[in-house]
Amino acid sequence: LVIAPTDATQAAAMVEKAKAKGVPVISYDRLIYSDKIDLYVSHQVPVIGKKIAEYAIQKVPKGNFVMVYGDAADNNAVILKDEMLKVLQPAIDKGDIKIVADQNAVKWSAESALKIVENALTQNADKIDCIVASNDGTAGGAISALEKKGLAGKVIVTGQDAEKAALQRIAEGKQSMTIYKPIIPLAEAAVDAAIKLAKKEA
Repeated sequence: LVIAPTDATQAAAMVEKAKAKGVPVISYDRLIYSDKIDLYVSHQVPVIGKKIAEYAIQKVPKGNFVMVYGDAADNNAVILKDEMLKVLQPAIDKGDIKIVADQNAVKWSAESALKIVENALTQNADKIDCIVASNDGTAGGAISALEKKGLAGKVIVTGQDAEKAALQRIAEGKQSMTIYKPIIPLAEAAVDAAIKLAKKEA
């Protein structure tokens, strides 16, 4: 059984049921919070978090930052947050960077990100220099908030996934960057492992 969980905690119940029937389980792309999974196959999430934050600080070494994290129930969002903050912490400690807002976007939704950024803009008199968005969906929401204030293209906005809409925003100068994560190596590794597990091979 290969599970791509939306909720890492709830998916643990599925693992329990599968294991009770002797079925091997692969946690795909996101980690299921269970010690009974046989394998976890994912992108290099810590590297992605690091690269996003490195880009942000390179473009904006000093200024007001808004951190838009992914869904709190997603382990990938937790990893991304930790890695981003590790990169930004020295600049925060020096006072070069000020995190004026930081929040998790519910279900990684653009609507949730839009509200987070709208509130941050209101509370800081539109003085935002960089929005560290954890993926392209949240970046889209952030940019919608900036567009309403005529600030799209003037504020650095990060992302990841290389979604078509994000690539279009980058071409238009509204989104600053994204990270392309090739799906084929991940999908093929999961299938290869699933076949081996089904045959009771290592």
